[in-house]
Order: sequence, then C-alpha cells, then structure tokens
Amino acid sequence: MSGFETKKAATRAAVILPWEKTGPQEDVRAADARLEEAVGLTASIGLVVVRQATLLLRARRPATLLGSGQVEQLAEAVEEDKVDVVIIDARLSPGQQRNLEKALNCKVLDRTGLILDIFGARAATREGVLQVELAHLEYQRSRLVRLWTHLERQRGGFGFLGGPGETQMEADRRMLAERIGKIKKELEQVRRTRGLHRDARKRVPFPIVALVGYTNAGKSTLFNALTGASVHAQDQLFATLDPTMRGVRLPSGRNIILSDTVGFISELPTELIAAFRATLEEVSQADVILHVRDIVHPDSAAQRADVLNVLDGMVRDGMLDAQWPERTIEVLNKADLLGGIEAVPKRENAIAISAITGEGIPDLFEALDQFLTRTMLTMTARLSLTDGAALAWLYEHGEVIERLDHEDGMDIQVRLFAADRERFEIHYPDRFIDV
Repeated sequence: MSGFETKKAATRAAVILPWEKTGPQEDVRAADARLEEAVGLTASIGLVVVRQATLLLRARRPATLLGSGQVEQLAEAVEEDKVDVVIIDARLSPGQQRNLEKALNCKVLDRTGLILDIFGARAATREGVLQVELAHLEYQRSRLVRLWTHLERQRGGFGFLGGPGETQMEADRRMLAERIGKIKKELEQVRRTRGLHRDARKRVPFPIVALVGYTNAGKSTLFNALTGASVHAQDQLFATLDPTMRGVRLPSGRNIILSDTVGFISELPTELIAAFRATLEEVSQADVILHVRDIVHPDSAAQRADVLNVLDGMVRDGMLDAQWPERTIEVLNKADLLGGIEAVPKRENAIAISAITGEGIPDLFEALDQFLTRTMLTMTARLSLTDGAALAWLYEHGEVIERLDHEDGMDIQVRLFAADRERFEIHYPDRFIDV
C-alpha cells in the first residue's frame, strides 16, 4: 500500500437560539420548533450538531447579544464538546460576531451567514450562482472592518490621509462595489432572458402554475409526482434553489407549465430577498399559485403566515399584483402521516394530498382544471369557409364548446384565456360576434 487514506473530520457545531420572551404566556413550542429548524438548517450543509440550546434573552447586549454569564457558559461548552463553529440563530452585527468569536475561540455564524452558506452549497445554475455571490458580497460588505482592525492602530497623518488599514479597507470596498455592480448587470441580463422565455411561453401559450411554500414542505416531491421528473427531492431544508419548469398535461387534456421554486423561510435576510428576485419573478408570472404546506408540522400555521408575508412583500415591491390570493390554491401535503386525506380538516380552497403516495393528486388536477376554466372567457367566433387557419387556431389554443355549421361557414363557441383572445383578434380580426 503506497499510503494511508485519511478522512477529514466532520465539522462539529453548536446551535444556539437566543429567545426573547414577549409575554407571560410565551409559547415554548414555538421556541422548540424554531430551534429544530435551525438544527435542520445546520445539518443540511453537513455540519454535525453536537449541542443545541435555547438561551432566554432578558435584554439584547450590544457587544455580544447574549448575556456575559451565557457567553461564559457557552465558551465552556464549546471547549468541552470540541465545537468548531457556533451557529447563533439570530441576526448578529459585525461587532457582535467578532466579539463572540473572540470569547468562544471558534468560528461564529449568524442566521444570515448560515442561510447564505446553504445557498452557496446548493446553487447549481448560472443564475443561482450569481444570486448567491451577490448575496454573499452584500453581506460581507458590512463586515469588512473585521478583516482589517489589526491595522487600524497604524493610522497616522493629519486625519485626511488614512493609514494602511484604512487604505486596504477602502480598496476592498471598491473591489466589492465593482464586483457587485458587475453581478447586478449580469443578473439583469438573466432577467431579460427569462422575460424572453416568458414571452415565448405566452406565444405557446400554456398557463403557468407555480409551486410555492415553506422550505421542506414537499414541493419538489409533488413536482416529481405531477410531472414524472426527477428533480432533487429529499427531507432536507432548501433542497431546491433554482426554478425548474416542466410541461404537464392535465387529465382533461389541457396543458400547463409547472414551476418549482425555492422554499421560503421566516426572517429571510434582506440580502437574499433582493438577490433572489429573479427566482421570485417566476411566481409573479404564474396564472395559478399552488401553496404547498406541510400539514403535519407543529408550526404549519406560522409557516403559512411566513409565506404569505413574503408574497405580500412582493406586492409592496411591485413584483406581484395584489390579486394573487384569488389565484392561489392551498395544497395540504403529507396527509399520509395523518392517516390519509380524509383525516385532514376541510378548508375552503384547499386540497389535501400526499405527494409520496399520490393520494389526493386527482383532486388537485380537478381543482386546477376548474380554476383554469373559471378564468377563461366564453365567446363565439363566426368563421367563413375559407377560415381554416382560424378554426385550427381555436382548436389548438382554446376549448371548443359547440360548432354550428351554416351555408356561409360556421359559428364556433369557444373558451379562451384573455391573452389568447387578444392574440386571435390580432391575427383574425372581426371574427367574434355578440350572441
């Protein structure tokens, strides 16, 4: 044997949830669910969680967020458990992160940094890589001071000339700004290209159905069940980062385009909301939104609220129209864990399913068909005997309800989407009649 194979030791992590008690009837289950989520996020990038704890905050300390006694106890635990990285499930300022790293003598990541690392590990397409890099750069720009504080003591001169530390930091800021500007331009090009793709789909055109929901709600599993595709799906948070689209033929014969998107999460960092705007734009273009929920999760209602808050935020940013709730169907997933769809409490405009077993999916298809039918316009076109191309167009893009032939041609009663009616009238004007 020419040598020994060595396996890199797993990175050991401690997950800490700083929890502020907001009232005497504080729901402990909410803290437990939040800690469990943070542990899941940490494990999803290959870290081994050797310690997890919720620390009650009596007051937010400007220097370390945590109290001095809590920091001392945590430092002892880090040394005892040989922890390599401590995950603080909260937003830390650059100063707090630096002070905690000194006190704990190990790397510290806050919630934003953790989610950014997860996105960095998952992104695969050019768009996803650009979005992640932009988010990382925006996040690191506020933390540049951490890299150069050891040079600040060398500052001299008359005050208008900085020392080496300031010079290096300014140089790094300029490089960061230049790179951020370049990435934003590249992302704009990506969005323009996606816009062209959307325009091409409108020319097809098929309705767009977007899957949205909290991370790990089962969107990718449902996507695979509906399309027969093999999109990456596993019991892992943030398993999907890049939007995936596939054509689906409903049992009625109607074609749709199904889009799988990245999962939402509570307190999504602002850097990520901006960086992943192109991904969220797929939702803004959807004719139907399927809000997939993990109905067995103890915090299912809170997760639902988080998703709705993100969508409402898109409305405020002008990325989504305010009527999106009217074209949303809730999909109550994982019914198999409750004993089947009959065990799921009935909700208006909601369909219980199991993406794993397939139970309830026919009901979902039927709901989609009914929704699409409601949004179509019913009208009558009067065609002459020479209007063969127009007749073929109506059969291809609409749903012909009735055809009445007469000596000069025919009357075709048809259902069309509003966009299709406009397109038909451009190519074949003056064919629609009032009946």
